[in-house]
Amino acid sequence: MSPTSDTAKGGRRLVIVESPAKAKTIKGYLGPGYVVEASVGHIRDLPSSAAEVPAKYKGEPWARLGVNVDAGFAPLYVVNSDKKDQVKKLKELLAESDELYLATDEDREGEAIAWHLQEVLKPKVPVRRMVFHEITRDAIQAAVANPRELNQRLVDAQETRRILDRLYGFEVSPVLWKKVMPRLSAGRVQSVATRLVVERERERIAFRSAEYWDLTGTFARDPEPAGDSGTFTARLVTVDGRRVAQGRDFGPDGRLKSGSTGVLHLDEQAARALAAALERTAFSVRSVDSKPYRRSPSAPFRTTTLQQEASRKLGMGAKSTMQVAQRLYENGFITYMRTDSTTLSETAVAAARAQVTQLYGTDYLPERPRAYAGKVKNAQEAHEAIRPSGDRFRTPAETGLRGEEFRLYELIWKRTVASQMKDATGQSVTVRVGGAAADGRDCEFTASGTIITFHGFMKAYVEGSDDPAAELDDRERRLPAVAEGDPLAARAMAVDGHATKPPARYTEATLVKELEEREIGRPSTYASIIGTILDRGYVFKKGTALVPSWLSFAVVNLLKQHFGQLVDYDFTAKMEDDLDRIAAGDTEAVPWLRRFYFGEEANGGDHLAGLKDLVTDLGAIDAREVSSFPVGDGVVLRVGRYGPYLEAPPEPGAAPDAPARRADVPDDLPPDELTMERAQELLARPTGERELGTDPATGHPIVAKDGRYGPYVTEVLPEDVPKTGKNAVKPRTASLFKSMTPDTVTLEQALRLLSLPRVVGTDPESGQEITAQNGRYGPYLKKGTDSRSLTDEEQIFTVTLQEALAIYAQPKQRGRAAARPPLKELGEDPATGRPVVVKDGRFGPYVTDGETNATLRRDDDPQTITPERGFELLAEKRAKGPAKKTAKKTAAKKTAAKKTAAKKTAAKKTAAKKSTAKKTTAKKTAAEPTAAAKDLSG
Repeated sequence: MSPTSDTAKGGRRLVIVESPAKAKTIKGYLGPGYVVEASVGHIRDLPSSAAEVPAKYKGEPWARLGVNVDAGFAPLYVVNSDKKDQVKKLKELLAESDELYLATDEDREGEAIAWHLQEVLKPKVPVRRMVFHEITRDAIQAAVANPRELNQRLVDAQETRRILDRLYGFEVSPVLWKKVMPRLSAGRVQSVATRLVVERERERIAFRSAEYWDLTGTFARDPEPAGDSGTFTARLVTVDGRRVAQGRDFGPDGRLKSGSTGVLHLDEQAARALAAALERTAFSVRSVDSKPYRRSPSAPFRTTTLQQEASRKLGMGAKSTMQVAQRLYENGFITYMRTDSTTLSETAVAAARAQVTQLYGTDYLPERPRAYAGKVKNAQEAHEAIRPSGDRFRTPAETGLRGEEFRLYELIWKRTVASQMKDATGQSVTVRVGGAAADGRDCEFTASGTIITFHGFMKAYVEGSDDPAAELDDRERRLPAVAEGDPLAARAMAVDGHATKPPARYTEATLVKELEEREIGRPSTYASIIGTILDRGYVFKKGTALVPSWLSFAVVNLLKQHFGQLVDYDFTAKMEDDLDRIAAGDTEAVPWLRRFYFGEEANGGDHLAGLKDLVTDLGAIDAREVSSFPVGDGVVLRVGRYGPYLEAPPEPGAAPDAPARRADVPDDLPPDELTMERAQELLARPTGERELGTDPATGHPIVAKDGRYGPYVTEVLPEDVPKTGKNAVKPRTASLFKSMTPDTVTLEQALRLLSLPRVVGTDPESGQEITAQNGRYGPYLKKGTDSRSLTDEEQIFTVTLQEALAIYAQPKQRGRAAARPPLKELGEDPATGRPVVVKDGRFGPYVTDGETNATLRRDDDPQTITPERGFELLAEKRAKGPAKKTAKKTAAKKTAAKKTAAKKTAAKKTAAKKSTAKKTTAKKTAAEPTAAAKDLSG
């Protein structure tokens, strides 16, 4: 029976899904008796701040956690402030309905959202749980016809994970604030992922390159048959039976591994001498080894393999991939994209096989359907693999999709169809060539080739590789037809030098793969985890590589030393196993959480510390030590509250009381590139501090400095002036004009800058004061809340009241100024086909294709950014969709303004203090001092 006809008997039904896009698609498949509305994600959660804790719980010692650790770890849930209006709307719709269908995603997260909806809405009508893994007419109507009850076990499993992550994050993060830097975060999987990236960088720092040489010969049959000009190259593999060393034979210390005693290590001199000795050698074919070649198609995509392949083939980050996949799912193009399964339903197998026959013919169709039953350990619920939706797959051309959505759908479609095609077959051939050198040494070369006689699934799809130098499976290399004993002549003998390379940094694809192989965390969360460590500044991108910042070194140092178990790979994987046992009902959640948080008694009567014990006793943590990293010769890199900097002993011959030398370290300098030579270069740079003279009004010295955010001038306050606490006095500071430099700015210019903002006069009509100021976006006039731009910085000091009034008499320009030329052209975006350029905008440099703009990240240089990086930023921005507009809380602001005004009236200060306050108003935009200057205490 169809939903429409069934509704006539059953009355009005309310169907709640997570997203508006999903609601819109599903609404089209249900009859008029159904109302489909979105919850817009989670409607309630643990309180994110103290302000969200209900008043009756604020005094409780556990309130800041949002979890009552003393009462069975009971969570405290609050409706999110931005969801209250939506909850109100859902309640109103429910009051008019006869039945409630909870149609959230079919996984732990979706089940938890459905449970929270039921708890908050408190329905008095029958409640059904409606589940589906694809949004097609048949799937939605089948889900309506076959509802189930809420799975409380899944809900409890998600709640346990949420409580665990809250305890971890809210207890460990404050330790980082106290000992490393404010506003940092720690997380159960996030911190382990950061450790992986940091450990890889440590390996690169410790790595020592090894140089090795070998020979490559170009051979042809001798004599060369008529009409056959076939030559082939072969690499030297043995000399007198000893294998010639290759990169794999060397350890990270640059030396041959202990098991490589019989290996011959050729240096340049030995290699050139051997090449000379082989000039007149008569070579012959010693063996020809031919073997059948067979490659099978890869399994259909699951979440992590989709993220990896989208990174390799499309250059999309994990977060961007999941955002695009979410849209494809919600609009009915693919099945659910968070899955650990590689299984295809019978309907999907039939659809794939039909498309193989239609597009490639029956020769490419195996007799029996291929089955991919292998699943990830502790996989979530039995979803299907990610595939095109429906019982007939739409080809990419039939979808009408564009950009990233088209490319990702095409990738999924190709992989699914290829998974039901025949193997690729052919022949692999290895030829061994030998000859005696002039000095009597026997040398042997090898060459390998592959001939694919039947491409099978490769007609549709070939999996990518994480190694950019690796050949893909569909590449052929043909060798000329030779037989054992055939004489050969060397047409050329090349001497090749090589150097071993440090282990490659993780990319998003390889980090996802590593986390999955170590069984750390849930695959469905990897995209958000990588996004978090990028956003927190623990990691930045260099091309596609993930580079750890020095901040992440300090964080991992502290966590390993004081919370070693929490970032231990095996412990974290075991924790995942325990959580899955809780989900399966094999382990009780509360006793497990109690052991994790409060610890437990060991067999010998000893107490094994829990999380609470670890975060309570912080005396053993030396904040300076965990943030210090020796570079060499007494030079130390320190991570301060304002960034990384170098500290070194005074120059030889300096006074005994001379201060240590300091220098900032560029934010975009990868840790493995901070060699002793680079450190000395940074320390040798002038500090940028130059004393300009004394301010005659205050007697304070005025200096020019080069800060992290540009050059500036500032006054040096006396030692006895309090610099911290309630009575702290901040020195006057002002950024230099673009026409000034720390080396050329004069005392007179500095005092003019420090005098800003300049009062131009009073508007006779409004009575408001007009000031001229230098701001983040350039010079401007300000009258109350009305700001107008000035044409150049010098106008700040020269503009008259009449000129200012004339500027304000003009209508405020809200259009765009004349377009400036691009900083760099990156070429055509493969997703949109539009030209991409780098521009300098009001909020800094950005990339644009004329339709989508994406701001460059902190570590992106407008001059050196690669086209691939530009395309990736645009892809991420498009995947996020348009920015959400937030309602303005005008009423609240007005009330607050009135209160503030009353307070100001009650607490009037002297005229002198008012004058000082005016002068410091616009100083917030001044460039901040450097990390080395600020972190004098380390």
